[in-house]
Amino acid sequence: MNKYLLALLAGGAAALTVLLLSFIEQQSNHLALLMAPFGATMVLVFGLPDSPLAKPKNVIGGHILTAFIGVVCAQLLPVSPESLAVATGLGISLMILTKTTHPPAGANPLLIMLTGQGWNFLATPVLFGAVTIVLLSQIYRKLWQKLNVKA
Repeated sequence: MNKYLLALLAGGAAALTVLLLSFIEQQSNHLALLMAPFGATMVLVFGLPDSPLAKPKNVIGGHILTAFIGVVCAQLLPVSPESLAVATGLGISLMILTKTTHPPAGANPLLIMLTGQGWNFLATPVLFGAVTIVLLSQIYRKLWQKLNVKA
């Protein structure tokens, strides 16, 4: 398949995912469903769907694990260069140890600590958003397989 068409399909799938999450967020009036690391997640799941880093367990597990670490550190430690470094390093180490490595999730502790997020952030946007992205990426992946496309 033409590389330009593949690029358009990946970009279109990412755009539709952002549109859906934005629409649900707008209709709910209270839920936050988008966060910057999800943009990088979509590069992997739609642009490189065969990558091990785009597997559902990596996307969901990596985001949840690092977000949990970010919230714990935000609750227990003052935000400082040292606490940001510890939270980020711990998140990366635990993703590697649990085989849930997902590079975009490495930003979660920084995001959470710098913006002062609490426990609710784990449910929305992290869990709801990651699961939605994975579900839509699985539909996208099935389309890739039907088209017999190699990433």
